[in-house]
Amino acid sequence: MQNLAQQHCTACDKNASLLKADEIESLLTRLPNWQQINENGINKLTRCFKTKNYSNSLAFTNAVAQLAESVNHHPLLIVDYAQVTVIWWSHNIKGLHQNDFILAAKTSLLFNE
Repeated sequence: MQNLAQQHCTACDKNASLLKADEIESLLTRLPNWQQINENGINKLTRCFKTKNYSNSLAFTNAVAQLAESVNHHPLLIVDYAQVTVIWWSHNIKGLHQNDFILAAKTSLLFNE
């Protein structure tokens, strides 16, 4: 099974299919420290990354922003003094797609670099 962080995102338009509950559960086992949340009926992936200070929080936020721009898929980023919360979901289908798991894995990789 290929590592999620090594996979590439595919085009996801409003007609793309949402992942089913069993697919989400299976993919979540491959993303340590990430959780699924549901906000207003929309499934999302979230993780809080602990940093040492605000400068590190901003640097990590900028790295995630560059990743997001590179694939035109953008998370919600919440920047605090010593932590950054990242929330991925596919806005146009109002839920989770394989791309969200790929980008969550790439986000974790960025943090560990």
